[in-house]
Amino acid sequence: MSRGCSIRSRNARSRPGSVCLTVLLAMVLLALASCSPREREDAAGEAGSAVSDRPAPNPERNAYFGELHVHTKYSFDAYIFGVRGTPDDSYRFAKGEAIDHPGGFQIQLQSGALDFQAVTDHAMYMGVMAAMDTPGDPLYEVELARELRGETGLESRQRFERAVAALLADEFGRYDTEQARLDAWNAVVEAANRHDDPGRFTAFIGYEYTASTEERGNLHRNVIFRGAQAPRLPFSSIDSRDPEDLWDWMDAQRDAGFESLAIPHNSNGSNGSMFQLAKTDGSDLDADYAAQRMRNEPLVEISQVKGTSDTHPLLSPNDEWADFEIMTLRIATTLPSQPQGSYVREALVHGIELQQEAGFNPFQFGIVAATDSHNAGGTPEEDDYHSKVGINDDTPQERGSVPLDEPGPEGNEYTTAYYDQWSAAGLAGVWAEENTRDSLYAALRRKETFGTSGPRIRVRFFAGAGISAELLEDPEMIARAYAGGVPMGGDLLAERDRPPRFLVWAMRDPDSAPLQRLQVIKGWVDGGAGREQVFDVACSDGGAPDASHRCPDNGASVDLTDCSISSGLGAAELSTVWEDPSWDPSQQALYYVRVLENPTCRWSTWDAVRAGVPPREELAATIQERAWSSPIWVTPLR
Repeated sequence: MSRGCSIRSRNARSRPGSVCLTVLLAMVLLALASCSPREREDAAGEAGSAVSDRPAPNPERNAYFGELHVHTKYSFDAYIFGVRGTPDDSYRFAKGEAIDHPGGFQIQLQSGALDFQAVTDHAMYMGVMAAMDTPGDPLYEVELARELRGETGLESRQRFERAVAALLADEFGRYDTEQARLDAWNAVVEAANRHDDPGRFTAFIGYEYTASTEERGNLHRNVIFRGAQAPRLPFSSIDSRDPEDLWDWMDAQRDAGFESLAIPHNSNGSNGSMFQLAKTDGSDLDADYAAQRMRNEPLVEISQVKGTSDTHPLLSPNDEWADFEIMTLRIATTLPSQPQGSYVREALVHGIELQQEAGFNPFQFGIVAATDSHNAGGTPEEDDYHSKVGINDDTPQERGSVPLDEPGPEGNEYTTAYYDQWSAAGLAGVWAEENTRDSLYAALRRKETFGTSGPRIRVRFFAGAGISAELLEDPEMIARAYAGGVPMGGDLLAERDRPPRFLVWAMRDPDSAPLQRLQVIKGWVDGGAGREQVFDVACSDGGAPDASHRCPDNGASVDLTDCSISSGLGAAELSTVWEDPSWDPSQQALYYVRVLENPTCRWSTWDAVRAGVPPREELAATIQERAWSSPIWVTPLR
């Protein structure tokens, strides 16, 4: 199923050895996230905002799709991966234009422009590599820069190895890099303000805080600012690798007028550290910790290139769809990541446990998704996927979806990198009155958000005693749902003798596959233990959930010879009003929606089909693209 014209203009080629170096560099970058703190820099910077006529706000709110996690040449690793795209290029890409990929071709969103974006370059050594390659910059003249440019006779591979060695030895710390960081950060801020077009396109100022535990557990967050101004420099893992110090900095900046929120990502690669039931230093959680965490990071990124963090088959053995784009490794390593403490659903249930036992909940997250592309633009479409790290994974062979021209050093038919575990994902969805910074940011704050694995699936979710089946036929359905309930991301106090009802609605992406089913996922605590259950609540093709709360298989299939899909099956829209059959008025519970499409080819199968080879047996040939709503938390009145 093709979504449009692809922009490719070169032959695939193999670069033996680049994969191992990429892995090594990534591991070094994680090690650097453990650097000792440096003095914080809090001063304010000034910026202006674009002004234009805007459409009238919609009180029932519109769905806006965007990207809150993408890197440009100012990220240290992206520059080494050959990426030269600027923040301006990244915003042009988000607005629908084609941009250059370092592999020698162009990339472009096939489904059209996004509604919003934040460029989120790594704060650690932001802009330093670019400065070393810029004539006239003081860093251009240092010996290390000459070596990395190849002026001392080093070949490309040797220059890459030299960069890794410099990172290991912290050679960059020997130079005054503040000006390079300031220049890059100012470029990021100014680009966002240039491209922000209220009512048409929103550009947020942002960056990535890239910290890790000593065991390489991922603690990364993206920090998104609400307005046109930002602190003088961002807080980085060189300042501290403790997220609680980041929150302290964010609180201080908020007091100074710089409102922001952080979005943790890749909890799947955190080795249990992202949602551990203790503070970073190992001490007990408390109400102050929970309040500070929720004040500063109300959202979590559930899906992106480096896998999906919804749940894991070991954590959800009764969820037939749990085994979706699972990445088994800690970020940028070949070390396994333990599932416990690493997945969103488990954390949400632990939050209810803590609420009941201790009176606070540090895991009351809303949901978004993103790409984490380091190519200045992310391509979340399965049939036009260009992975993440520049020239290191821009061909099917390097991604591990097509056999190597010759067996590898160990006789391997495919590359031994972990890129085959990566995903063509994802996008953030926001329900807001208008496409402006203030309106979208307010939606992020109240968690009226959803994430998708790439397609632009729209999903709405309401709960309340005032929700009734008649709403489905009411032209004022949404207005009445807001009046009679709470939307996704909200808290509902439920009357003990009136079980809440849920309005669930989804609409397909016309450029993707039809919808197969709507599901409500419930989490609660029973007898001191966390519980979960998946309910199919609406089925396509005339089906209805059976006694086990499952839709019948609608028979949709995929032809793996050309990736064509079944016609005439699935739905353009699904909706229902649902009441929890297991409602217990003595129990708190949380509910969120998962929407499943009909099966389609995974990106790796598309690569194989185009190359004229069978899909790689170890990889899933097909996937079911999906969307996840933010939860609604229901507490019965006492």
